[in-house]
Amino acid sequence: MPRKRGRPVVDDKRRRVLDAAIKVFAERGYHGTTVPDVAKAARIGTGTFYHYFEHKQRLVNEVYRDAKLRLRSFLLGGLADPDVTVPGSVQRWFFELWRRLAAYAQQDPYAFRFLEMQDHAEYLDVESRQIDLTTLTPLVMVAHRIYQRAGTTKRIDVVIALMWGAFVGLVKASRLGYLQLGPSGLDDAGLEAAGEIVWRMLEPEVTLALAPEGSQRAKAKRG
Repeated sequence: MPRKRGRPVVDDKRRRVLDAAIKVFAERGYHGTTVPDVAKAARIGTGTFYHYFEHKQRLVNEVYRDAKLRLRSFLLGGLADPDVTVPGSVQRWFFELWRRLAAYAQQDPYAFRFLEMQDHAEYLDVESRQIDLTTLTPLVMVAHRIYQRAGTTKRIDVVIALMWGAFVGLVKASRLGYLQLGPSGLDDAGLEAAGEIVWRMLEPEVTLALAPEGSQRAKAKRG
């Protein structure tokens, strides 16, 4: 499990604005947030806000990039790709990734809520979209190797989206009270059990894809 990674060092007031803004955006959404709302939450004047950010769209993009880079570091920092030739390697990789997602959602709930539970498409700039792609690309590449080995033409992006969407849906349902993942809501045991369920949905095809040639599973796959 990775350590909680700190925020990048920036000017103290600028950092205060970014930290305050992500909470306000997470709670009210982009359109429900005003510059005075953010300034008040950051304990600065509205005029001081404009010393650091030209307008709200510039702010939300910087908040998005700041949070997305932290998410990418948290998820992928030191995470080795699975060796698809070693039994159990993909399963261990999946559960480590799942645990990292769970830890991030627990340790930085406002950032997770802001990043994964809102539609950012209309205001993200090119740089923000690029950072978004670089977060998921390593996961897509691993899935591509697995299914390439299986000789399948499955839509890998759909597989990744289903896994990611399952996690986001669990967190959202727990936050809204529709699902209890533990005695205190979102806890390690509940998320681990949910991860087991998601893995069981993915495991049959992964096992078949990586089965050694000559095994019964491999024969069934070919037959």
